[in-house]
Amino acid sequence: MFGLTPYRKRPNWAERRDDWNPWEEMNRFFDEFLSDRWPASLSSQSGMKVDIKETDKAYVVEAEIPGVDKKDIQVELEDGLLTIAVKRDEQVNVEGENYIRRERRFSGMKRSFHVDNVKEDGVKASYANGVLTITLPKRTPGKSGRSIVID
Repeated sequence: MFGLTPYRKRPNWAERRDDWNPWEEMNRFFDEFLSDRWPASLSSQSGMKVDIKETDKAYVVEAEIPGVDKKDIQVELEDGLLTIAVKRDEQVNVEGENYIRRERRFSGMKRSFHVDNVKEDGVKASYANGVLTITLPKRTPGKSGRSIVID
């Protein structure tokens, strides 16, 4: 809540133990610092989780994007590069008798995947229950690619 971290008693530098190792202490410090305080957009836990499956007739891409409106998702296929982009712009304005609160949050994420042997005309996408499913039908090798935007 509000970036608060629980109080942890640190060892007193004057009261060192015989088995005390400064390198272990420094490693623990950096592990806690990086895991607790970096913004979600920079941490390794951010981003969308994506599964790609191959069947005989198509590739199926499933991306977990919970809590996002369909209008905030953009999917594009250009020269064998599938790009999934999400941009969110949220604003909260609350006014009361003795206070005014305004908050803004802008966030975005993007993932790209190289896909070969895809028939651009038959690409389909659906979004339900926080999961974006993209079906990329396979084509015969040798045809040139082109750029399309998937609605």
